[in-house]
Amino acid sequence: MKKLFIVLVIFFVTTVHAELRINIDGAKSDPTPIAIADFATSSSTNLGVEIPRIIRDDLERSNLFRIIDPDAYIQTMDSLATQPKFADWQAIGAHALIHGEITESLDGKIRVAFRLWDIYANQQLDAKTLATSPESWRKIAHIIADTIYERLTGEKGYFDSKIAFISETGNANKRKRRLAVMDQDGANLRYLTDGKSMAMTPRFSPNMKEIVYMSYEGGKPQVHLLDTQTLKSRTLYGFEGMSFAPRFSPDGKKLVFSMSKRGNSDIYSYDLETNKRTQLTTHLAIDTSPSFSPDGKRIVFNSDRSGRQQLYVMKADGSDVKRISFGEGSYATPVWSPRSDYIAFTKIKDGMFYIGLMRPDGSSERLIANGWLVEGPTWSPNGRLIAFWKQSPMDKNGRGQTAKIHTIDITGYYEQELQTSEDASDPAWSPLLH
Repeated sequence: MKKLFIVLVIFFVTTVHAELRINIDGAKSDPTPIAIADFATSSSTNLGVEIPRIIRDDLERSNLFRIIDPDAYIQTMDSLATQPKFADWQAIGAHALIHGEITESLDGKIRVAFRLWDIYANQQLDAKTLATSPESWRKIAHIIADTIYERLTGEKGYFDSKIAFISETGNANKRKRRLAVMDQDGANLRYLTDGKSMAMTPRFSPNMKEIVYMSYEGGKPQVHLLDTQTLKSRTLYGFEGMSFAPRFSPDGKKLVFSMSKRGNSDIYSYDLETNKRTQLTTHLAIDTSPSFSPDGKRIVFNSDRSGRQQLYVMKADGSDVKRISFGEGSYATPVWSPRSDYIAFTKIKDGMFYIGLMRPDGSSERLIANGWLVEGPTWSPNGRLIAFWKQSPMDKNGRGQTAKIHTIDITGYYEQELQTSEDASDPAWSPLLH
């Protein structure tokens, strides 16, 4: 992935604290109405329309905001210096207003400035200028959406991020599975492998420089480390018999995975600098699907040591193993939230698949999504959303069994399908890019 350098210059900053704050905790609530005007520009490009469109789409897709139709706007915001007529914006029910201006600099970059206003407090909440190359305009829009989201909700955004996944084509007997990556809204799709060998279970490194994934090159499972900038990959050795794909440690220096030897599966870590493999569990049961806590001190995994697949937490060195799930059904694919408050998992009960959440101590379990087959939860960078993949059953005419990526809020509301031109599975959400 090409590295982008973006300059942020803050101006017009007010010292008055914002009165507008959107409460995002608890049950479902009505989205807050906001207005986002087209940005003023003297450029011959259409960015004055396109950048606000992306900002609107990002914020509205979060389901925390309702974008008021621009046709309803009374005042025209024809420059960055234009002061809002607050009564005009109150009249159409807007709680906040965003407007901006785009200029071109002599070095060929575009500069995008915006201002955020609290309409009922009659005050400016934020203002920034961002500069980048013209081809990176979508990234600028996502960063602005993240800034607005954070200013109005109090938590980090997630719009300037990517999702790695497996793009699937072909019939069930000859499925082509390519490693791919896209922006979190489905734009800028890139294929990272050619599909000659099946790719599976991608995972981003914490610094976004690498993706670890499995392939079946030569008919044998192999672990590859792909450089996201050069697209060069190297095969990692010492994973023979691996039974579940590896994940990075929070510092990016290790991988944790499960491996089967003599019919028994245990958890191992792999040091990427020394290539040393360390066994973390030594139990007769099947221990698999490990995931680090954000501080790197603990690992959650699933095991059938109690007779059925349940979730367990242990220290990163394999000591102090504690069971945390006690519900009916089987638990799998646990993954720790980036803000440490939840563990997401897949649950199978009475023939139905679920995506669920629980606290790291096992309390407050709840199921937030279900389907014929739902699997592979992955967290947004701010820990607000979960992406997973959902497969439909085949009907009597042989139609269906399509796989698509879905997202859902941790409240259990706002499930949405992420539009992809091909079937998509095994999503992995990246950290925030800026």
